[in-house]
Amino acid sequence: MPSASSKTFTPVNLLSVAVSSALLAPTAHAEFFKDSSGTLTANNIYLNRDFREGTGQNKREEWAQGFIFDIQSGYTEGTVGFGVDALGLLGLKLDSSPDRTGTGLLPTHDDGRAADDYSHLGLTGKVKISATELKIGTLMPELPTLKTNDSRILPQTFEGGLVTSKDISNLTFTGGRIDEVKDRDSSNNQDLALNNKNRRFASSAKADHLTLAGADYQFTDRITGRYHFAELDDIYRQHFFGLKASQPIGPGTFTADLRLSLSDDHGAANAGKVDNRALNGMVSYGLSGHKLSLAYQDMSGDTGFAYVDGTDPFLVNFVQINDFANADERSWQARYDYDFGAIGVPGLSFLTRYISGSDAQIAGSNETGDEWERDIELKYVVQSGPMKDLYVRLRNASFRSDFARNADENRIVIGYSLAVW
Repeated sequence: MPSASSKTFTPVNLLSVAVSSALLAPTAHAEFFKDSSGTLTANNIYLNRDFREGTGQNKREEWAQGFIFDIQSGYTEGTVGFGVDALGLLGLKLDSSPDRTGTGLLPTHDDGRAADDYSHLGLTGKVKISATELKIGTLMPELPTLKTNDSRILPQTFEGGLVTSKDISNLTFTGGRIDEVKDRDSSNNQDLALNNKNRRFASSAKADHLTLAGADYQFTDRITGRYHFAELDDIYRQHFFGLKASQPIGPGTFTADLRLSLSDDHGAANAGKVDNRALNGMVSYGLSGHKLSLAYQDMSGDTGFAYVDGTDPFLVNFVQINDFANADERSWQARYDYDFGAIGVPGLSFLTRYISGSDAQIAGSNETGDEWERDIELKYVVQSGPMKDLYVRLRNASFRSDFARNADENRIVIGYSLAVW
């Protein structure tokens, strides 16, 4: 087993090379800084989740403020370009109490109280050759097999290495290894682990690393095919196949997003058996500000869907509270979106959706259960003036289940990004 220091990628060497190259070559120095950017993002979130039955904590309710300072350098000139990025994260408690913690906004101490503040700094070294880019250090992947959770005041981050290549026309290749994770409400690096919602697996085992690779190919400007692979060491391996398409039909546009994930246990199978086939997809039709979507998700095999704990599972029926990804569960979704810009109110949008799941295998028994969720969201983005791009987002959800705790949830989200340079 590698030591903690050998497991963690650091960008120090890449940073040294980048700075040395910039100092030795004036033109390289100019490009390194000329193409850099700095953005400060502020996220303010109030979250209230009220459990309607069951034992234990009956409410989670906190209010917090997050600040994200994202600095991205340019590349030094030459055949091989070097650069370095920095990500500063700060979270502040505005309201909480020991009987209302656990919203995911703030870390919780051993005494049950939320931290007054928490922060961390992430560094990422990067190298670029032609259209191929290697990043080592702090990462926020947006992949079908590993998707960063950014639904709270600070995003989840990972430590590792990731290469992205676009040297072949219409093809994007991605590959890498992830060693550690820092969750959205934590300042500490932790081992990767398997999500074990509703006790779907024998345990939420920890892993040494996650290996991943994938390719996205754009067949036409309207059709893209995807294949991605991931292996959580000694826990599971997963193959993902996807197809995205859009086509004008009549006065509107038809879109389709089809997905298939095949997962099984790997190596020592430290979390027990993993056996899942997740077939899911969504079709939509948009016309004059209106968009109607229908989705279906089918879980087959002996277990539920496998994904890294804390991340967003890449499923069409993963919504505000639930993921509808238990063993044998079948779920459908009806969704309606409206853009008020169509009637002269740009920046205002609305969505509502209803998801119904059935025949979910209840862990530890031979019984099955049903569940449903209803979400409503209203969002406004300021269109002009000194506060342009500031947004206010109101979210409401109700969740009911035969085997999990019922909940009603409200969120108020206010966000703003400022380009510092």
